[in-house]
Amino acid sequence: MKLVVGLGNPGKKYERTRHNLGFLIVDYIARQDNVAVKRKLCGASVGEWSNQGQKFLLVKPQTYMNRSGEPVKELLRRFHATANDVVVVYDDLDLPFGRIRIRPKGSAGGHRGVLSIMEELAGASFYRVRVGIGRPPQGVDPVDYVLQPFNAGETAALGGVIAKAAEAVMSLLCEGSQRAMERFNRAP
Repeated sequence: MKLVVGLGNPGKKYERTRHNLGFLIVDYIARQDNVAVKRKLCGASVGEWSNQGQKFLLVKPQTYMNRSGEPVKELLRRFHATANDVVVVYDDLDLPFGRIRIRPKGSAGGHRGVLSIMEELAGASFYRVRVGIGRPPQGVDPVDYVLQPFNAGETAALGGVIAKAAEAVMSLLCEGSQRAMERFNRAP
């Protein structure tokens, strides 16, 4: 069982914020295959999904960003999976809006959800699909920026960004990391 973990914060207040981009991408993948990500399990909303004979779990931790690692660790234990079976999809301040980077490992880069997962998995490597949200304007605190809704220009482009990120996740799962990185890490 592979886990596709979208990072975000639960609740209406955060639904369309930059920090919930991981949730939006998991929801998009779920809609493409008519999967409901509603089952409550190990502190997360999950949906089981099959593609090309493989089983996947679409995961949206419901513990708030700073504790995202707890449900991931519990789900890995429950399904007898390892960190190598995890793909984490999340917003990244250090990439321009819409840019995608796939990595098999790395630092948290200041992202508290990723840091929580790293801590809970004792530093074991897991795949990351980083999706750029850009840096905040001068004078705007990054914490406030990620919890704000997308601006009008971003909202207009958001559907395409989400679709491209979902395609990157699918490429990683079905074609392998090398091919996915070749396809998406070089794209503008």
